[in-house]
Amino acid sequence: MNYPQEHIKPYNSDGEKRVQVEQMFDNIAPAYDKLNHTLSLGIDKSWRKKAIKWLRPYAPKQMMDVATGTGDFAILACKMLQPDELIGTDISEGMMNVGRQKVKTEGLEQQISFAREDCTNLSFSNDRFDAVTVAFGIRNFADLDKGLSEMCRVIRPGGHLVILELTTPEQFPMKQLFGIYSKVVIPTLGKLLSKDQSAYTYLPETIKAFPQGKVMKQALEKAGFQTVNFKRLTFGICTLYTATK
Repeated sequence: MNYPQEHIKPYNSDGEKRVQVEQMFDNIAPAYDKLNHTLSLGIDKSWRKKAIKWLRPYAPKQMMDVATGTGDFAILACKMLQPDELIGTDISEGMMNVGRQKVKTEGLEQQISFAREDCTNLSFSNDRFDAVTVAFGIRNFADLDKGLSEMCRVIRPGGHLVILELTTPEQFPMKQLFGIYSKVVIPTLGKLLSKDQSAYTYLPETIKAFPQGKVMKQALEKAGFQTVNFKRLTFGICTLYTATK
């Protein structure tokens, strides 16, 4: 199935979305962390903790963090869950290089490693991981169905998937306030802090276009996941999806 966000590209030019997304994240990597925390007013940290706490009862030992970016989620998951191994995967070496430095600073090199991977064609074997996580990156997938199927393939039977993604609030007045924030504040701050205005015009567009709630639940079930649930956080600005293989 084609989803609207799959046709939105960071730069209005010819070329594959995957290639453009890689270029965009390489461009904004140095400013990404500061900008992320500024744009979310720091609330993103509490969302991450909530997602990781959901995994705690299952004590996953082998984990993968897809679209890991600069590794914030991977580092927090490692500290909270103490897995034996956590592999952060991404298509942007620029972002992962920032993550590698943070992992070194935290002294977590024995547990966390990074690998350049295309989420629609992962190099890992079937049933490889106890848990897979994706925080604020799934809307950048060039092919959502393929990405979900690949994640399902590499999770062992009984393993778990956790997804955090920004979403559009449905209720007044947050819906209207978020509309103004995404159209005006995000692109303006993005241009000031990252010098790449295209990136922060693209990101709000993908939030708006990305399948939410029940539609996303159906996509996860179609990919082979069971016990799929979702919970809207902070008035619907973010949604937590959980699923079991």
